[in-house]
Amino acid sequence: MRTITREWVVRAEADFNAAMLLRRSRKKHSRDVVCFHFQQWIEKYLKARLAEAGLPIAKIHDLERLLDLILPAEPSWELLRPWLAEASDFAVDIRYPGRSSTPEEARALQRATMHVRATVRLSLGIKAKP
Repeated sequence: MRTITREWVVRAEADFNAAMLLRRSRKKHSRDVVCFHFQQWIEKYLKARLAEAGLPIAKIHDLERLLDLILPAEPSWELLRPWLAEASDFAVDIRYPGRSSTPEEARALQRATMHVRATVRLSLGIKAKP
């Protein structure tokens, strides 16, 4: 694994761990932060896969656009698009007044994150983690 890929993975796992820790707090005000960290986690793992493939890493938060950049290396990942489309909504809008996540959205995003996490880790040759 490339050094830059490993750096993206470390940062992604930090967001994942933060999200899981906050998720357990059950405080309503933390749900938006949890969703933001889940989105960030997915974004950083997608960028890790781009780095590993030697592809340019765009400074964007749109997960579907990142997927478009990865598809030449991982064509089967097109199946992830619906989950990535949902998760992209939590990159920016959730950080501002007027938009809050629901408990159902947080649960769905966590499930999507776990699936995407497993997919990317497998592609990168990283052993499964709980």
